This record gives sequence, structure tokens and C-alpha cells, in this order.
Amino acid sequence: MPEQIVIIGAGQAGVQAVQSLRAEGYTGAITMIGDEAYPPYQRPPLSKAYLLGSFARERLFLKPDAFYREAGCELILNTAVTAIDRAAKKVALNDGRTLAYDKLLLATGTRVRKLSCPGAGLPGIHHLRDIADVDGLQDVFKAGTRIAIVGGGYIGLEVAAVGAKRGLDVTVFETADRLMARAVSKPVSEFFADEHAKAGVKLNLSTSVEAFEGKEKIEGIRAGGKVCPADLVLVGIGVVPNDMLARESGLPFQDGIIVDQNAMTADPSVFAAGDCTRHVGREGVEIRLECVQNAIDQAKHAALAMLGRPKTYSEVPWFWSDQYDLKLQIAGLARPTDQLVLRGDPASRKFAVFHLRDGAVAAVEAVNAAPEYLIGRKMIADGAKVAPETLADISIPMKQIAQG
Repeated sequence: MPEQIVIIGAGQAGVQAVQSLRAEGYTGAITMIGDEAYPPYQRPPLSKAYLLGSFARERLFLKPDAFYREAGCELILNTAVTAIDRAAKKVALNDGRTLAYDKLLLATGTRVRKLSCPGAGLPGIHHLRDIADVDGLQDVFKAGTRIAIVGGGYIGLEVAAVGAKRGLDVTVFETADRLMARAVSKPVSEFFADEHAKAGVKLNLSTSVEAFEGKEKIEGIRAGGKVCPADLVLVGIGVVPNDMLARESGLPFQDGIIVDQNAMTADPSVFAAGDCTRHVGREGVEIRLECVQNAIDQAKHAALAMLGRPKTYSEVPWFWSDQYDLKLQIAGLARPTDQLVLRGDPASRKFAVFHLRDGAVAAVEAVNAAPEYLIGRKMIADGAKVAPETLADISIPMKQIAQG
């Protein structure tokens, strides 16, 4: 059993690893290093309730301070790791210290993707990834402010929904021909486009940003050959994995740190978990997932593997987004060739789209439809097959459908 485990990254995966290591009986030392000033916290509420002002900061934190003391975890915050020496089994910190490890967990997460077009450095252009990002928005996130949002994915649309609720003048620019194109099916995209339009959000699809304009600060955004006046810009065009430490230490990477199904890298002393990793998914295809579920489950598997009790990772991924009073819940990974089955009427604002592959449930997208999501997720895990007409019949309860 290792005597010293070091965790780089103080987020969802890191704190889960601490919890799992102790639950599995590990009694050695644990050190967690985070480059933010805060202990591990939830990121999903940042673009939703926290931005809206209905979620207190203290509720963001995943564990109380006492958890780390009781778990015997040394928490080093506001400090970055600058290098990993795999031969010596040491990590270097930006304050000059070095820490030795027997096992190392990389839980470094992601960073925002940025635009490089003209004017991208103007004051008034924001990104949303951490607490400081949201706090920096609050003074200008006020009724009447004209906000231009670049990106029609989860983050962009969640901010658009909060902006509409708070009385901002909201315009969204998306390069794809529909909203959340990489995440949801066309029926769900169209439903959310209608909901945002009803809330007064102006949507510009198939429109690329060409430049940001302004002298002292942002004044407008040039897109589609036109200039849209803006007092504030939020860029939400995705994230990239923080895999530089792994790269520089010689570990294999490809859009993320490559790990096996036990969360182990090519170095048997180094593991990785969460958004920064690329692994072989349950369908045998290499993927990188950006979701809380993956961070939690992969960290659990990393803890087991570090203690010599590896367990193959094959969990069903799940995701969610809150926009207005709509809860979108997704389980599984869809493919363009899936057969789509609509259950319920989108006009009722409660429906689901099931994805069938070779007759089995492969994914489900549920809007305000918890039973469809929860039971659909179990059906995906079980590889359950079901007739399309049965799924589409809302007179048949989901429990009955699951029982065959």
C-alpha cells in the first residue's frame, strides 16, 4: 500500500478520490494541490443558480473544512504544480517546494477555449469557468445591459436563460445550424430554441464571430457581416483539457491524458480522472467526457487501482442542464445513426427523446421528465431492448416498459 498519495487538482474528482481512498481503508498520507484560492467546489451551479444570485457561495463547496482535517488530507490551495519528475516520483510547486509521491493522481480538469479573432482582448469580454469568473460578471450583469453570448451550448444557453430572467438584452451567436448541436438531438434543439425565443433571446445560428469591436472596452461584436452592439460579451465555446503537466512529463495524450479502464496512465504510479482524461468508454471507443458523473466514477476507480484493487470502468455517462424552469437530463452517448423515438409532446414542456441502436436503448434526453431519464438510464446499463411504439406510448408507464 502506498505511503504517500498526491492529488493534483482540487475539484470534483480530487475530493472523490480522497473520500474513496479513506473508505477503502487507505491509512497513508494524502496531499491535494489546487491552483484556486477555494477548496473543492461544484462548477455546474456557476452558470445557473449562482449567477442568478439564488445560490449562496458556501453551498458551492463539496465538503466542509472539517472533512479534510478528519480525512487527514493536507490541502494546499492557491498553488500550482509546475512539473512532474516521474523518475524521482516528485512534483514541483510554484512556491519552490517539491513533494514526493508513491502514487500520483492527475485531476487537473479543463480550461476555457478562447477566441483569437481581432479584439478578443478587449475589456468586457468574459468567460465562465470558476467562482472568480462569475463574481467578475455580477457588477455588469444587470437589467438593460446588452449581452452578446458566443456559443449555443450548455454554458452559453444557461447564461442566456439567467440573463433573460434578470432583464438583460440577450443575443446568442452559434456557428452550428442548431443549438447544442453536439449534445442533443434535433427535436430537443428546436424545443430549446423556441423557449429561448419566447423569453426574448435573439438567436443567430450558422453565424461565426469575425471580430470584437471597441476602443477602451467592448462596444460590439461583428458576426455574419453585421455589427451587434454589446455592453458585455460572454464567450462559451467549450473547454480544453489541462494535460500539459502530463505531456511535459512524457505521458501519452490525445485531447486529454490517456488512461486505461482502471484510470491508470502509461506510468503505473500515475493515474488520472475527470475531464482531463481520455479513456475507452463502455462501447469500446476512446472518449473524453466533461461531466460530474465521469469525474466521480473515474476517481472511485482510480482510488481502487492505486490500492491494488482495480475494477474496470464502464459506467453510463449522464449530463444535465437547467434553463429557465426546464431540466434537461441526458444519459448515454448518442450517435447520428440512432433511431429516435419521441415520448410525450414538447408543447407540454415534458417529454423525452430515446435513441435506439440495434433495438436497444442507447441514450435518452429527457426534459422535465425524471421517470424517463432515471429508468432510461437503467435500461441503457442493462442493454434493454424495447419496441419503438411501446416507448412512444405515454399511456404505458416507464416502470412497466422497463419490466418488459
